[in-house]
Amino acid sequence: MHRLTSHVLRDEASLRALLGEPSAVVCAKISDRLNPLTRQWIEKSPFLCFATSDGAGNCDVSPRGDPAGFVRVLDDRTLLVPERPGNRIADTLRNILANPHVGVLFIVPGVTETFRVNGRATLTTDASLLAPCVVEGKAPKLGILIDIDVAYTQCSKAFIRSELWDATKFLPRSALPSNGEIHRELAGPDFDAKGYDEERAARYARRDGFY
Repeated sequence: MHRLTSHVLRDEASLRALLGEPSAVVCAKISDRLNPLTRQWIEKSPFLCFATSDGAGNCDVSPRGDPAGFVRVLDDRTLLVPERPGNRIADTLRNILANPHVGVLFIVPGVTETFRVNGRATLTTDASLLAPCVVEGKAPKLGILIDIDVAYTQCSKAFIRSELWDATKFLPRSALPSNGEIHRELAGPDFDAKGYDEERAARYARRDGFY
């Protein structure tokens, strides 16, 4: 029972009674490897969402982005995701050390279908594998190898329903609180939100710590 409701599902039989079974066509698209057509999603994607969980099952989803094709297709069952500098919390990386099972969603701007990969991840510092991942003259120190278990295209419904690529629906950044304002809400009124935002914007303009 959930603290807000007693109407909960507890087993797959109840779930299937509500949803039904997937069609044969849907099941047929699921593969354990890439092919010349599906690999194009990876080669044209500049952005992905990376899902991991730790040894206790606590989950995390983190974004990754670079020029399109930044994820290297090493073969039809192996990918290499370069790891760029971030905030050093390293949720994704620490989770992989505890639990190698990962899920990745590849997104191509303007395209409503996405591409899903589930597999097992390994952290690597192999310079020969990472050398082709140079951007702005800098090679990553670390990469994530993914051995593919499941790969398939995801239908367009979520992107169509959300109107994600409709530019008339885009919000200005000012419609949401700034990162500095959020920090002030957490830290207290003495936190310099304006100074934090200005310093952060200046670092981004200089591309400090991007690569």
